Amino acid sequence: MSSPRPAQRVAPAPKPAPKVVERSDRSKELSAYYAQVQRSLLSQGLMRTDGGGIDTPFSKRQLVNNFIQVGVFNEFTLVDGLYTNQRSEGRVQRWEKPVNISMQFGPAVPKDIRAKDQKTVADYANRLSRVSGAKVGVTRGKGNFHVAVLTVDEIEAFGPELMKLIPGLDAGIAAQITSMPRPIYCAVYAFSDASTPDSFHSAVAIVRAEHPDLLRESCYHEEIAQGLGLSNDSPAARPSIFNDDDEFALLTRHDELLLQILYDDRLPLGTSPDEARPIIEVIAAELLGGES
Repeated sequence: MSSPRPAQRVAPAPKPAPKVVERSDRSKELSAYYAQVQRSLLSQGLMRTDGGGIDTPFSKRQLVNNFIQVGVFNEFTLVDGLYTNQRSEGRVQRWEKPVNISMQFGPAVPKDIRAKDQKTVADYANRLSRVSGAKVGVTRGKGNFHVAVLTVDEIEAFGPELMKLIPGLDAGIAAQITSMPRPIYCAVYAFSDASTPDSFHSAVAIVRAEHPDLLRESCYHEEIAQGLGLSNDSPAARPSIFNDDDEFALLTRHDELLLQILYDDRLPLGTSPDEARPIIEVIAAELLGGES
């Protein structure tokens, strides 16, 4: 009788490399345009990556006011089934479940950018988790926070895929998401159910593949942080990426404090600006300690 033989391990077949297709002339033209945008911003001393310093002080009162504007007001308002660029009073919203970020790239995105950006977003997710206390990470499987890096042509064709990623998404909103005008560098949409309107269950961020590296990284920083619940911009927020002046490209210390406030358990979901203010004042005082 022969002795049993150990099972042979067969190496899995390697996954085929993602197919990369040629970009359209329109996409190439946009690449040149956004490269010039980045050069112009940098030449003006904008798109800072230092997180703020002695030239950008902020007080407890400013931190509280900035949180109210960024975290408890809406940048866009749903009107007649579509999002309009109309600021409105909101309420505290955030994720109660773990945030699993999945990345997908259009066929026209080069392989080196895919690898670089996956690491960038993974590192950023770790930072967001550490700062906020929320469970934020990157998954290779099916996520609930989808980040799609697409060319202009791929964005316009993304509607059917988008409606698969977000079941129940209205076709009108899907069409609005996939028709980004040139001045919009990137965008994020977070979704909740009617039964739990203040707790997000999914989100999708669209990032233009035509962006040069820093502009693309700045999109990851702003859109993912906004998708966590800091959904508005304010001209008063400084140093901050939640400000349309483009002074800062990447998340700042001020912004980290906003995330800490948002995910502090003492701040209840659904809180209005007036209800939130006294709670935020207590948290901000603790975070800044003796700082003025």
